[in-house]
Amino acid sequence: MSDASVITVDQYFANREGFINDERSLRREHARLSALSEAEARADRVVRQIRATEAQTIWSAENDAVPHPFPGMEFLTSRDIIVKTKLFNILTKMPKGALLHGHLDAMVNPRTLLKLALEQPAMHVRTPNTLNAASIKRTLPEFSPLPKEEWSPLTCLTHDSYMPGEWVPIQKARESFDPNLGGPEGFDNWVIGCLTINPAEAYVTHKTTDKIWAKFTSTFRVASGLILYEPIWYPYIKEFFHASIDDGISYIEARINFGYKTMCNAEGHNIVPAREWVREFGRAIRDVRREMKEKGREDEFLGARIIYTTIRRYTPDEMEWYLEECLALKQEFPDIIAGFDLVGHEDSLHPLIYYIPQLLRFQERQKELGIHVPFIFHAGETLGDGTPADVNLYDAILLGTKRIGHGFSLAKHPKLMQICKEKRIAIEMCPISNEILRLTSSMPMHPLPIIVNHGIPVALCSDDPAVFGNMGLSFDYFQVLVSSEISGLTTLGQIARDSLEHSTLEGEDKARALAVWEKRWQDFCKEVVALDT
Repeated sequence: MSDASVITVDQYFANREGFINDERSLRREHARLSALSEAEARADRVVRQIRATEAQTIWSAENDAVPHPFPGMEFLTSRDIIVKTKLFNILTKMPKGALLHGHLDAMVNPRTLLKLALEQPAMHVRTPNTLNAASIKRTLPEFSPLPKEEWSPLTCLTHDSYMPGEWVPIQKARESFDPNLGGPEGFDNWVIGCLTINPAEAYVTHKTTDKIWAKFTSTFRVASGLILYEPIWYPYIKEFFHASIDDGISYIEARINFGYKTMCNAEGHNIVPAREWVREFGRAIRDVRREMKEKGREDEFLGARIIYTTIRRYTPDEMEWYLEECLALKQEFPDIIAGFDLVGHEDSLHPLIYYIPQLLRFQERQKELGIHVPFIFHAGETLGDGTPADVNLYDAILLGTKRIGHGFSLAKHPKLMQICKEKRIAIEMCPISNEILRLTSSMPMHPLPIIVNHGIPVALCSDDPAVFGNMGLSFDYFQVLVSSEISGLTTLGQIARDSLEHSTLEGEDKARALAVWEKRWQDFCKEVVALDT
């Protein structure tokens, strides 16, 4: 080795620091770091210190309920620990910008949904088999409002005389629920169990993606009979908005899964068309905005829009019908319909390529009608590498998707990551959803840091919090923050800002949303700094 190649220890460490900083400059928040306010910089240091302290105390301590806990571990196991941390308490107060990936039929606490249903005399319940201690865990209830002339005189769901398939008024079914099955509280727990995924299901009995998806989809079958009832629909949406506001979410783009005549009116008849769904959604927006303005909090809720979705199980001809309905709704409600998406288990249902003629025609029709409905596709929500679900990423990008829902397998595709960065295609990442649905075993193994480290914009999303228990966005932000030594509060701030930047808001609406968020963010950072004084 020549003398020219010899460096001093000091030079080595200087080169090392430059090397690391050069690589980290690719991260999305890098540009913002050079212009941090004093409050942001100090708040970031405070949060890092709290995270380090709790990693050495809370997450390193012996815990009788949770053996061997660690930051970013399985959410359903660690939730009770998370809510007691100082870090989580701070994040609940953080202004989070927009929620861009949330399915409306899983956005309200299931106990609140059940309470709404119990207030409706027309709501009935039935089961396909007799309920007893041996069958209750594998029996799903079916709910439906009935026209008054069809209201059932039956009073008990669990009596020996009950014939499977017969309807029972929900209030009577609850009141008369067999004491051996827990009585009224047992009824509530049974229903809630059918609307949610518990730790044993997620981590013991349903450990494959196919098995957990079977449980996952069953929760929607149960919930749909409760939600798709006109007297519940409006208060359900308002509850979703208010709960989001309480968690620091100021703008929402909710995915609603539309179907042909699947909502009942107040009289119990299945005749409510999609346009009425959207109309009531708009009424809820207006009413909540008015309520917030009256409280002097109008900047905390900037509105909401709908991403029209349908399930990727239909034939191409059926899909064309839904695409046309989406266009019709966009023409009638231009300020509410934000985009179009296909939903459902990517590994088992049709890939995007199955509908290419219909999707291209959809774009042509927009030009004919002079409207714009961007694709905002689910893609790459899979462990696959080269499978149809994985290859959905290519078709989503070729079709001009504005954002990518989940994009879990995107990290396997260097060219696609480069395109997403260059074209500013944001990734709607749902870390807790991905973990519970068995795409990863914990947050430290999640690909989100890969996406962030490549400078691709990310919006953190909760996906289906009513099923997973991650209501709002604080839990997802927490899991991301504690799973990285590089990410800090400034990283979370950039993610929150990007959620608004990559929403479908435009022009003055987007400028106002960003300005409002920036002010709230600076105020929040000052509150965090005050914790250290």
